[in-house]
Amino acid sequence: MARGSRVIMKCDKCGGVAVIGMPQHRLNLCETHFVAWMREIVARTIHRHRMFAPDARLLVAVSGGKDSLTLWEILNHLGYETEGLYIHLGIDSDGYSDQSQRKAEGFAAANGLRLTVVNVAEVYGCGIPEITWTGRGQRVCGACGLVKRHIMNQAAYEGRFDAIATGHNMDDEAAVLLQNLLHWQQGYLRRQDAVLPASHPRLARKVKPLCRTYERESAAYALVRGIDFVEAECPYAVDASTIRYKLLLNQLERESPGTKYQFYQGFLAAKAEGLFSEAPEGDSADWSTCSECGQPTLGGDLCSFCRLWRRVRHEDA
Repeated sequence: MARGSRVIMKCDKCGGVAVIGMPQHRLNLCETHFVAWMREIVARTIHRHRMFAPDARLLVAVSGGKDSLTLWEILNHLGYETEGLYIHLGIDSDGYSDQSQRKAEGFAAANGLRLTVVNVAEVYGCGIPEITWTGRGQRVCGACGLVKRHIMNQAAYEGRFDAIATGHNMDDEAAVLLQNLLHWQQGYLRRQDAVLPASHPRLARKVKPLCRTYERESAAYALVRGIDFVEAECPYAVDASTIRYKLLLNQLERESPGTKYQFYQGFLAAKAEGLFSEAPEGDSADWSTCSECGQPTLGGDLCSFCRLWRRVRHEDA
């Protein structure tokens, strides 16, 4: 059916007006059937990868963006016990961190969910932009990842959560996979997966229930469900190398729908069949305890997180 120059898509389930077309699945869906489809995909992903048990307590890492809030909404709908964690990074460009926190808090309040906020500057003395990563490129992004991982692990351990759920989608995972393959980062390839097992009692199991959904699908879900999310990207991620790989994959996807899905799912299948053997991260004898924060470390007396902050405080002195 055409109305002027615009073609109206029909839902393949009920014949109503479709709100999204997914050529990689040869599927057009209306609002009702799309919401149901998204929830079913996430449920199947959790089951397929044995991410966690039905009675698991989940710590959902939320950024205020579409992916993490979509994930939290779906997990809550599926009946899982969840709590959100927002890490305020102190990024004040256009009020990015403050705005993101308001979106996360607004979603939690609207859905009767509990959200814990950790303000990095208030707890540790300065925000991510003030941290210098001596001798490294991508200083802010490198430090940011380290700080977030530490805070998430600590919160999961202290809160006795069974797993940390993050909003990484298919586009994220495929871009990282392409980067790691082109540079043949064998360690990263061994570790990349839908589930990152806990390698130590104080290090949380991490899961990615959106790893089989495209970014545009989580965005469409958020819009359809009326989720108010921060639309701006982190200002420090604009020049991230993964952006280039996403653009390359998007071009391939336009020419051959389903390329990203086949690429990433094929990788997971190859791992399951033993193509990439697991490299032990260290047995119990290799781990020591950080003398400052008490978290496990393979790096001697101090963990990487505490070494970072000791260097920052030394430079500021």
